[in-house]
Amino acid sequence: MASFPDSVNENDIGKAKFIGELLVPVAPFDQKSGREAWTVAFAPNGSYFAWSQGHRIVRLIPWAKCLRNFSIGHGGEATNALSPRHLSRQNSRDGQMIPEADEPREHTIDCGDVVWGLAFGSSVPEKQSRCVNIEWHRFKFGQDQLLLATGLSNGRIKIWDVYTGKLLLNLMDHTDIVRDLTFAPDGSLMLVSASRDKTLRVWDLKDDGNMVKVLWGHQNWVYCSAFSPDSSILCSVGAGKAVFLWNMDKLTLMRKLEGHHNDVVSCEFSPDGALLATASYDTRVIVWDPHKATVLLELGHLFPRPSPIFAGGANDRWVRSVSFSPDGRHIASITDDRLIRFWSIEERAPQAIGSLSSGLCCAFSAEGSVLAAGTRDGSVHFWECPRSVASLQHICRMSLRRVMTTQEVETLDIPIPLHDFLTYKVI
Repeated sequence: MASFPDSVNENDIGKAKFIGELLVPVAPFDQKSGREAWTVAFAPNGSYFAWSQGHRIVRLIPWAKCLRNFSIGHGGEATNALSPRHLSRQNSRDGQMIPEADEPREHTIDCGDVVWGLAFGSSVPEKQSRCVNIEWHRFKFGQDQLLLATGLSNGRIKIWDVYTGKLLLNLMDHTDIVRDLTFAPDGSLMLVSASRDKTLRVWDLKDDGNMVKVLWGHQNWVYCSAFSPDSSILCSVGAGKAVFLWNMDKLTLMRKLEGHHNDVVSCEFSPDGALLATASYDTRVIVWDPHKATVLLELGHLFPRPSPIFAGGANDRWVRSVSFSPDGRHIASITDDRLIRFWSIEERAPQAIGSLSSGLCCAFSAEGSVLAAGTRDGSVHFWECPRSVASLQHICRMSLRRVMTTQEVETLDIPIPLHDFLTYKVI
């Protein structure tokens, strides 16, 4: 079996440009479990990059400083100036990068247990808490507040102030590993945690972290969750082929999406909310219309296409992570075949590929120019994303789909080809 269809020559696929990496110090115990970088995350305002580098440690680094240390050599070759060893000699004090004037500071946080999930939360744009009792709160989050939530192996969730590195809240209710965390993008500081205890829990940080509701429905581990851009829908995925969509205004289950043949481990909405990408151990990424519960595109990582029985087993093409680019036109995926793939939603073959051993997770930077990928050895690798100018039609489509569902688009009195374009049926 092959990583690409017969119609695609691997030599014709573009090579992703590697631009740098963040390494962790090597020690004898690093050969044991617990060193994995399970999660990487970018602050929504582009100020910080965070990753779980293993052994309870989370690193918070100003993203602007990372970019300055990524340099592209003559002839287009990437040079790495960002390994901690290099910085410890050139531009650091006690292992910490020295900030310039008025630049955010780097922080190394000991979370007390293995970190599985990370998420940045911001109260911008400002939105009121959903809690009725808001007469008094321990914390008053201002518009410049930036928080980091960490999900731990012991079931706890710790909330940190990004700018100071101080612990603010300790949320305790899960009974197993907190595998993933996600904040509502509307600035409400509503946090959803996904756990191996088969539940999702909704927390209101503007109400001092009180738990709003437990979302029941998964019969097995919950691996990941993601909000739609308008915060109205939550997607959660997990073991047993599960893909659930939740109404976050009513906090109820809307529908289940059926199509995967193995555990589903990663999910993310497109920036306009019109598409949903899910990654599974069945060797595929499926792009859905979340409003109609229909499959629009399948991105295969093993050819010929495996049977459901083979895809449902321990094949060597498990897709570990998927991420949508902020431009709404590109998707990145990480698989066990030691490749990272950059896809265009307009093509069924990768636009570019890069070599990555033992990849676990990936995320695009806020501006979409860089992809970060975490690995089993706790390191993070960075690639420059494929660049192209979006068409005016695509920009208009995204603007429209941010405010209209598929059903609303279908009621418009416009030609059928335009209907198909606006509802992404032509991808």
